[in-house]
Amino acid sequence: MKIGCIGTGAMGGAIMRAICKKYDVKNIKVTDKNVELGKAFANETGATFVSTNKEVLDADYIFLAVKPQFLSDVFAEIAGIIPTNAVVISMAAGVKLEKLENWAPKARFVRMMPNVCAQIGQAMTAITYKDNIKAEEAATVKEILSSAGKVEQVPEKLMDCVTAVSGSGPAFVFMFIEALADAAVRCGMPRSQAYTYAAQTVYGSAGMVLENGQHPAVLKDMVCSPAGTTIEGVAALEKNNFRNAVIEAVTAACDRSIALGK
Repeated sequence: MKIGCIGTGAMGGAIMRAICKKYDVKNIKVTDKNVELGKAFANETGATFVSTNKEVLDADYIFLAVKPQFLSDVFAEIAGIIPTNAVVISMAAGVKLEKLENWAPKARFVRMMPNVCAQIGQAMTAITYKDNIKAEEAATVKEILSSAGKVEQVPEKLMDCVTAVSGSGPAFVFMFIEALADAAVRCGMPRSQAYTYAAQTVYGSAGMVLENGQHPAVLKDMVCSPAGTTIEGVAALEKNNFRNAVIEAVTAACDRSIALGK
């Protein structure tokens, strides 16, 4: 199985690093318009750097790690020469399968939305595709992407929501960790220790949600003792519209994803 990737930036690089750890790098080609970045990626991972997008196309699975605004330029170069037996996997936010097919009518596409947590093998990635992708090909795409974390198939109508929740979500979580650490410093904890306590608390709390299968509200109630410290903090968060702020942030990100796809 041959794998190719156009683009080795933050997201594409994170996904491909994980893939390079699992699959034979002799069968992986990458390219990037930033030649220095692409060559650095190849030197780091052992993958082969090629100088043009066309040279990536002799792969069974071709990743497009290209920002939405640059996709049309890439397709202008490769649309007519994408092999019909290849599966093209796009991670461009907001760009629907229909639009991808308009650029390259003969190509077959899987649309994906990963997140930055692929850097540590803990991504939450969604994929969607049409009936022209065979079941075994879809299974292979899931297997490839599982190198970087958890993978689930969703209907395309949910992809903008996925972009907002898991694509943009890490930034919101990082802001919460930073704020939690700032509060710890305010209360007397050294800065370096504060980040460890804040990050580990978020990590462990997320693990409980995933592993216990209990509703987050139930887990929250477990921590809130009557007249205790936690319920006072929860009341302060509610007073300052914490949950509404999160909902508004995700909604704004979703709206932007929709706009990018037009």
